[in-house]
Amino acid sequence: MNRAQLSTYLRSTNLIPHALAEEIAGQFEVKVIAKNELQLKVGKVSDEYLYLEQGYMRAFAYDTEGNEVTTNFCGPGEPVFEVSSFFNRTRSKENIQALTDCVGWNISFEQLNHLFHTLPEFREFGRSVLVKGFARLKDRTLSMITETAEERYAQLLTTNPEIFQHAPLKMIASYLGITDTSLSRIRKEFSKHG
Repeated sequence: MNRAQLSTYLRSTNLIPHALAEEIAGQFEVKVIAKNELQLKVGKVSDEYLYLEQGYMRAFAYDTEGNEVTTNFCGPGEPVFEVSSFFNRTRSKENIQALTDCVGWNISFEQLNHLFHTLPEFREFGRSVLVKGFARLKDRTLSMITETAEERYAQLLTTNPEIFQHAPLKMIASYLGITDTSLSRIRKEFSKHG
């Protein structure tokens, strides 16, 4: 593994020049997470910002009856951390788990904060990443209200088709806010028309 993909990610917003991206990438360390391992546990403060290079992860919480509800899926080229816990220094209400063996680049809250305070370009990059993440979260929240289960399924199939190869259907159903039975029915309908 080399830091080329991480450096490319840092330059993706065109806010960080190549040499500075290389310097920032040098602050990250390789992290390997085994399949099913938790990157973050409920009740812990999120202290690691992980750029995922290989593999798939999910975030999940427990509902009031103790059932797992998947809140997010992350794949290669995405940051993985619990935003609220990370920036507010509060205990996480979510777990983050590896769905496959994963490899990524990791940096601590303290190191990231230091980079934010000393490098205006990195601060702007971080702001850009957070704004995109917030917009994605807002879109997801609205889709749970304004779209049918079929529309949410179609959207996931379009935007993140790989997740169907790496996550059990039970997790995908909980992410879509539907039962396993409803997901099976929707998948059958789509396969007829697909």
